[in-house]
Amino acid sequence: MNYTGPKVRLSRKIGINMTQKASKVASRKPYPPGQHGPSKRRSKQSDYGKQLLEKQRLRLQYNISEKQMRNYYKKAGAMTGNTGDLLIQLLERRLDAVVYRSGLARTIYQARQFVNHGHVRLNDKKATIASMSLRVNDVVKVKEKSAKMDAFQESIRSAAPPEYLDLEKSDYSVKYVHIPTREEIPVECEIPLVVEYYSR
Repeated sequence: MNYTGPKVRLSRKIGINMTQKASKVASRKPYPPGQHGPSKRRSKQSDYGKQLLEKQRLRLQYNISEKQMRNYYKKAGAMTGNTGDLLIQLLERRLDAVVYRSGLARTIYQARQFVNHGHVRLNDKKATIASMSLRVNDVVKVKEKSAKMDAFQESIRSAAPPEYLDLEKSDYSVKYVHIPTREEIPVECEIPLVVEYYSR
């Protein structure tokens, strides 16, 4: 099940700022949530604890369920190549991830909402499933009517997509140029620990 609770609390728990508000709060409260947060001493984590944390950090950055995460891992494991890199690439091909990375949305949560509500199209066709997987040269575009929304206009002003996405601000479209390398994907996570967790 996807996380639906306070994003600031989640961000402080996993140590990653998931929203702009979380960034502001983190600067004032750089410690875990809860009444004992400021004084709480983190005990030394076991290997399993480290693996679990990194798995959660990765899963929550894409806002997907545990079942979806396991399915992506199984799919990556069946492919030829580095399982960790392939896992990240599969996650990054999701429609909501591309909408977010391109700068059309300010958070992964907003990106999913835009997709679910029918504000974006994939290759000029209706696309309302956030988990749809993109291929090289696929084009995601905001519907002309939706592009007039303040949310899209505010997001695209500060958009700075990675090199594997070609954003055209004039028509609110983004092209999936190439499959990114691990170094190109701005994910905060120790991927080898995630692989270790699922390969137990």
